[in-house]
Amino acid sequence: MLGSDHPHTLATRHHLATWLGEAGDAASAVVAFEELLPDRLRVLGRDHPDTLATRDALADFRGVAGDAAGAAAAYEELLPDRIRVMGPDHPDTFISRNNHAFWQGEAGDAAGAVVAFEELLADRLRVMGPDHPDTLATRHALADFRGVAGDAAGAAAAYEELLPDRIRVMGPDHPDTFISRSNHAWWVGGAGDAAGAAAAYEELLTDQIRVMGPEHPSTLMTRNSLANWRGKAGDAAGAAAAFEELLADRLHVQGPDHPDTLLARHHLATFRGKAGDVAGALAAFEELLTDQVRVHGPDHPHIFITRVELARLQKKAGDAAGAVAAFEELLADQIRVQGPDYRGTFITRVELARLQGEAGDAAGAVAAFEELLADQIRALGPDHPETLLTRNDLALWRGRAGGAAAGLATD
Repeated sequence: MLGSDHPHTLATRHHLATWLGEAGDAASAVVAFEELLPDRLRVLGRDHPDTLATRDALADFRGVAGDAAGAAAAYEELLPDRIRVMGPDHPDTFISRNNHAFWQGEAGDAAGAVVAFEELLADRLRVMGPDHPDTLATRHALADFRGVAGDAAGAAAAYEELLPDRIRVMGPDHPDTFISRSNHAWWVGGAGDAAGAAAAYEELLTDQIRVMGPEHPSTLMTRNSLANWRGKAGDAAGAAAAFEELLADRLHVQGPDHPDTLLARHHLATFRGKAGDVAGALAAFEELLTDQVRVHGPDHPHIFITRVELARLQKKAGDAAGAVAAFEELLADQIRVQGPDYRGTFITRVELARLQGEAGDAAGAVAAFEELLADQIRALGPDHPETLLTRNDLALWRGRAGGAAAGLATD
C-alpha cells in the first residue's frame, strides 16, 4: 500500500528485526538490520534519527550474536554522529554511550567499561537527576562491571545501595527491581557466599512467580541462577536435578534452539559432571556443542565456553593428551576471535599450563605461568582475582620444579 521506501515500511522492517533478535535469533536480526541500513541511508540520509537508530540496533545485536568487539567498534563509529546530530545530552546519545560501555566490557575491557559507566553516570545525574530510570540503570551496569573487573564485594555493595532506590522509585515488583535483586544475589555469591546467593534467589523466585508467573523468561532465569548457586554451595546432584526440571520448562516455553534453553543444557551437563557422571556429562556437552554451532555459528562466545568444559572433562576422564589437543585448538580460535587479552583466553592458558605441569614438565608450567602472569597484570591489573590465582599457581609449580623453598619464595 505504501511502497518499499515509505518511512512506515522502513519502520516496520526495523521493528521486525528487533523482535527477531528479542525472540532469540540475534543472527537473523543482524542480517535484517544490515539489509535495512542501506535503504534508510538512501531514503532518509545519514543523519536522520531513524538511520542512527538502525545503526544502534545493528551494533547491539552484533554483540548479542557473539561479536562483542564488533559491537563496541560499531558504537565507537556511531557516537560522534549521535553527538553531532543530537547533542551530547540527548537521551539517545546516552543510550549509545551506555551500549558502547556495555559491549566494551563484554569484549574483555571490564575496567574500561567501569570508567565509561562512571562518566555516563555523572552526566545522567546532571541531566536527568538521581531518580530517573536511566540513571538507576547506569548505576546497575556500573555495579555489574565492577564485579566483572574483579571487585565482587564492591559490586555486591553497590547493588546493596542501589536496591532501596530501585524499590522507592519503581516499586518492589518492577522488573528492573527484580533484575537488580538478581544481580545483587549473583555478586554475593561471587564474593564467596554461595549459600547466601542461593537464599537470595529463593526469595526472588517467590516474588517473580507471584508477579510474573512461573513461565516468564525472568522467572526461568532466576531458577537457572538458583540451581547454579545451589550447586556451587556443594549440592551438585541437587543442582543437576533442578536443571533437568528447568530444561523441560525451557523447551516447552522457549523451544529447543533458544539461547536460554541451550544455556540450561550447558549447566545440566556441568553439574552432572560435578556429581560424578563424567561420561554422561561428556556426551551431553558433545551433543550441545553440535546444536550451539548450528544455532550460533562456530565463533560465538558460548561455543568457546562449552569447548572449555569438554576439554576439562576429557582431562577428568583420564585423556590428558586429548585435553591438551582440545585446549590448544581452542586457544588458537580464542586468540583469533576474542584476542589475546580476553579473560576466556587467559582461562585456557591456565588450563594448558596446569596440564603441562601435571604431565611432568614442572619447569615448562613455571615458564607458561610466568608469561601468563605478565599478561594478566598488564590487562587485568595486579589485584584482579584471576591474576592472584595465577600467582598462586606459579608458586605451586615453582615449588614442584625446584623444591619447597622456591615455592615459598614466590608466595
